[in-house]
Amino acid sequence: MDVRDAKTAMHPDGSWICNGNISIILTTLWLKPNVIVILVTVSEDLPAAQSLLSNLQEQVTAVTAHVQNLTQKIQNGIYPTEKGLSFLELKDQLLLMYMQDLTQLILEKTCGRHINGNPGIMRLVEMRTVLEKMRPIDQKLKYQIDKLVRAAVTGSLGENDPLRFKPNPQNLMSKLEEFDGESDGEGEASGGTAKKSQSKGRKYIPPRLAPVHYDDTEAEKERRLLERAKKRALSSSVIRELKEQYTDAPEEIREGKAYHMMRHEREEQHRTRYEESMMVRLNMTRQEKARKKKVLSMTSQLGSLTHFTDISALTGGEGRNEDMLPSAKKSKRSSKKGKKKRSFRKR
Repeated sequence: MDVRDAKTAMHPDGSWICNGNISIILTTLWLKPNVIVILVTVSEDLPAAQSLLSNLQEQVTAVTAHVQNLTQKIQNGIYPTEKGLSFLELKDQLLLMYMQDLTQLILEKTCGRHINGNPGIMRLVEMRTVLEKMRPIDQKLKYQIDKLVRAAVTGSLGENDPLRFKPNPQNLMSKLEEFDGESDGEGEASGGTAKKSQSKGRKYIPPRLAPVHYDDTEAEKERRLLERAKKRALSSSVIRELKEQYTDAPEEIREGKAYHMMRHEREEQHRTRYEESMMVRLNMTRQEKARKKKVLSMTSQLGSLTHFTDISALTGGEGRNEDMLPSAKKSKRSSKKGKKKRSFRKR
C-alpha cells in the first residue's frame, strides 16, 4: 500500500492520518547519522472511538437539558435551597469543579496539546483527595438524609423507623387529672375539652404517696427470724469446721486467722477502697465501733474455744429466743437483767 495514493493529512507531530477505517501513523526515528528508520503503526480502534464520541455527544446534550431544567425550577422557587444541608452543597460544588477541569483536560488532549504543567491536574488531585476524605462523613449522614427524603416524598415515617419508639412527653403527664375528669360525669363534657387543653401546658407533678401501715403477721415475722438464725448458724465457725472435715472438697489453707477476723478485714478493705476512690472519710457509728471492739477482743483463739453459737435452727429446734432477736433487743434485755441484779437489797 502506497501512502501517497491514499487521502492523508499531515499531523503537526509528523504522523500521517488516513481518512479510512485504518489509520497509518509513520514515526521517524534517528538512530545513527544518515540512517532513518520508519515505523508504521496501524490503529484498528478508530470505529470504537467514533461510536464513543457520538454517544458522548448525546449524553452531554441530555445532561445539559436536564441541568437547564433544574436551574429554571430553582430560580422559580419550586425547589427551595435556603434550608438545605451545607455538606451536600459543598459536595455538589466540588463535583461540578471536578467535571469542569476534567473536561478541559480532555479538550487539551483531543486537540493534541501537551498537558504537562497544566494547573488543572493539581486541582483535580486536590478535589479528588477532598472527595475521598468526605466519604466517611457521607456514610454517617446517609441514614439521616434518606430518612428526610423519604419523609418529604411520602409524608410519613416508615413502620420500622426507630423514631416511632422514642419517648412521648405526653405520657409523663399525671394520670390523676384525667381520672378525675372522667369521674366528674358526662354532664361536664363541654368543659372537659378546655380542662384537657389547659392540663397540656402544665408541668408534670408526681403523685403524693400516703404512708400505709405495714401489715406483718406473726408467722411471717417468726419465719424471717428463723431464716436469720439459720444464716447466722451457717456462718459460725463450728459449722464451717464440720463442713471442712466431712466434705470432699479441697481444704482451704488460711493464714491462721479466725473467721470473724477475716470478715472484719474484708469490711475494712471495702471501707478503705471506698474512702480512697470517693476522697471522703466515713464516720463510724456507735454500733460499728462496738462491733469493732468486740472483734478485736475475740482475737485470742483460746477465748473462742468455749464460745459456741446456737445451731438448733439447723436441726429443727426452736432455738433460744435471745439468738432469734435482733442485736438491739438483746442488748436491751441484757441491760434490764443487769439492773435487776444490781438492785438494792435489804438486810
